[in-house]
Amino acid sequence: MTARHSCRAFLPEPLPRPTIETILRVAQKTASWNNTQPWQVVIASGPAVERFRAMMVEKASRSDPPASDFPFPREYRGAALERRRACGFQLYDAVGVVRGDKAAYARQSLRNYELFDAPHAAIITADEPLGPYGAVDCGAYVSNFMTAARALGVATIAQAALAVYSDAIRAHFGIADDRRVVCGIAFGLADEAAPVNGYRTARASLDEVVHFVD
Repeated sequence: MTARHSCRAFLPEPLPRPTIETILRVAQKTASWNNTQPWQVVIASGPAVERFRAMMVEKASRSDPPASDFPFPREYRGAALERRRACGFQLYDAVGVVRGDKAAYARQSLRNYELFDAPHAAIITADEPLGPYGAVDCGAYVSNFMTAARALGVATIAQAALAVYSDAIRAHFGIADDRRVVCGIAFGLADEAAPVNGYRTARASLDEVVHFVD
């Protein structure tokens, strides 16, 4: 948990299938409401991930209207807004983007849809009838997937940005209409030499988020 970070530059080398399967087996231990295990996972590798990457870049480059299955945050305010800003400034500083350079912001945003050059992508979907709690359970699955990956030396980044085009993802992978796209996960080996992988976001202290009642 302490070693995990959001990787934004990957090496092209694919992972061995047994490594991916180990990550998936560990993540499958995730707790869920009434043990419903609402997650389904598509893993794209090799030519499949290249086709997916090309499709997502094309959608984002055309600025196609969003079609996400879950509403994105209505607004950021208070501590959430401050943390979001700090995270963004760290990212832009790491890649040399000058504040206010909208063209550079757009280029960096497109990197999400390029999957940061990752050799693998996971798409996580939830069972629609289970509603928000199905999505919450999938969030726990995503966290455990990333933690298991880190334990094996595999880098990850959870990508809500991909879910902006949920309809296109369903069509591309032939996912059933009653599945809801929660997010994607790009994963592989980190490019440790890339400056973008050199910063770490801060975490709030316990005093900020925990209220003890005795």
